[in-house]
Amino acid sequence: MIKLLVVDDSPLMRRLLVDIFTDAGGFEVAVARSGAEAIDLLAEVAPDVITLDIHMPGMDGLACLDRIMVTRPCPVVMVSALTAEGADETLEAIELGAVDFIAKPRGALSLEIDTVVPALVEKVRSAAGARISRTTRLRERVRARAAGAAEPKPAAPRVAPLPPEGLVLVGCSTGGPPALDALLRNLPEDFPWPILVAQHMPASFTGPLARRLDKLCALSVQEVTGTTVLAPGNVYIGRGDADLVVTRRAGALAAAAVPSSAEHFWHPSVDRLVTSAMKSVAPERLVGVLMTGMGNDGAGAMKELKALGGTTLAESADSAVIWGMPGALVAAGGATIVAPLDRLPAELLACFAR
Repeated sequence: MIKLLVVDDSPLMRRLLVDIFTDAGGFEVAVARSGAEAIDLLAEVAPDVITLDIHMPGMDGLACLDRIMVTRPCPVVMVSALTAEGADETLEAIELGAVDFIAKPRGALSLEIDTVVPALVEKVRSAAGARISRTTRLRERVRARAAGAAEPKPAAPRVAPLPPEGLVLVGCSTGGPPALDALLRNLPEDFPWPILVAQHMPASFTGPLARRLDKLCALSVQEVTGTTVLAPGNVYIGRGDADLVVTRRAGALAAAAVPSSAEHFWHPSVDRLVTSAMKSVAPERLVGVLMTGMGNDGAGAMKELKALGGTTLAESADSAVIWGMPGALVAAGGATIVAPLDRLPAELLACFAR
């Protein structure tokens, strides 16, 4: 039985969430009406997972989350609005230690909640078994940034350039933003190939994610909203609620945001990104990196990539918040290299020295 603590100041939202998880089965649900009440209940409830509203009077969700991570670290899933402000706050929450987020449905809550129930239950079940050691370590770094001047883009070791035309393809989902931070901030600005990222997120979140990563990394990071010619030393984040594909424009490699495919459950789809890249670039000039996330998106296409001569890196269970996606690749025999998150940047750079 999963012990779930629902924290929300809205009586309607609390009732809906209690009903959803009671009907789903396998949950023992407790509720808190405020951030302060949630802190008081931590020892009594001993939750396995918490859903936490961002906007609450008094102690808001971010302050409550920070206290949770200090008092009793626990997997937390944020309840967020699909707005630009909501996206920035949610990304801050993930840096502070939240495992995942749930986007509130648009329109009348009681009428629209059914549209998100399957994903909601799956996210919370997965979060209950998540590792949180990686994300809790981020808390001190975020505090340091808030207390001091803006952190400059880091200088990273330079690497010798490779012959042109190759791509690095990165896929991640739950726990992905901190993992992307850890991977990208340790790569040099003269990284020889473009890096394309399929991170499962709504469209209102991927732009803020790209801007946040751009401030932290030596590489330039941008969201792909149209057809974009690819260049070394750049990272391209797929727009949420769409798919990211590789194509050619006047002979040059390009990335494009295209309508999401009904064949794939999660978007931007890692499988579709990798499959499209193999149609435009020789497999031996592709490197796939599959990191934390629930499900198996990317495992099938990256297994094929390895079989055709490409290189694939999978985050190990030692560091992944959710070892679903990389675990599926490892189980299928499709991973060339399996390594914890703190070693992935070095393993990726080593691919260019082999």
